[in-house]
Amino acid sequence: MGKIIKVVGAIIENQNGQILCTLRPSEKILGNYWEFPGGKIEEGETAYQAIRREIKEELEAEIEPFEIIGNVFHEYERGLINLIGIKCRLISTNFKLLEHDAYVWLNKENLNSLVWAPADIELIKKLKKEE
Repeated sequence: MGKIIKVVGAIIENQNGQILCTLRPSEKILGNYWEFPGGKIEEGETAYQAIRREIKEELEAEIEPFEIIGNVFHEYERGLINLIGIKCRLISTNFKLLEHDAYVWLNKENLNSLVWAPADIELIKKLKKEE
């Protein structure tokens, strides 16, 4: 087993109970796959610190993380990803896409209508178990 890369994914729900889904740029690894916004945890950061920083970098938005819903592992060619899913509330009223090509708000039951990055699929399963 290679290096484990720890990453965080923000499960941001709006006031209607819909979840923010973001589309990876076509030129990046896993391009044109949907994902929960987020990224790598830097050395010395907690998962909550990392998700706040990543959402500021990717969406220029402030969030309040409040619950870790799961830890999933997925083996990619570049290594083993440990994705930590964190439920968050948007504090900012607006956001803008700085690192994604598109976004959509979906109800939990409609999340499977998108083509997701493999690790994020495991988080969706955990989300649906909560219902």
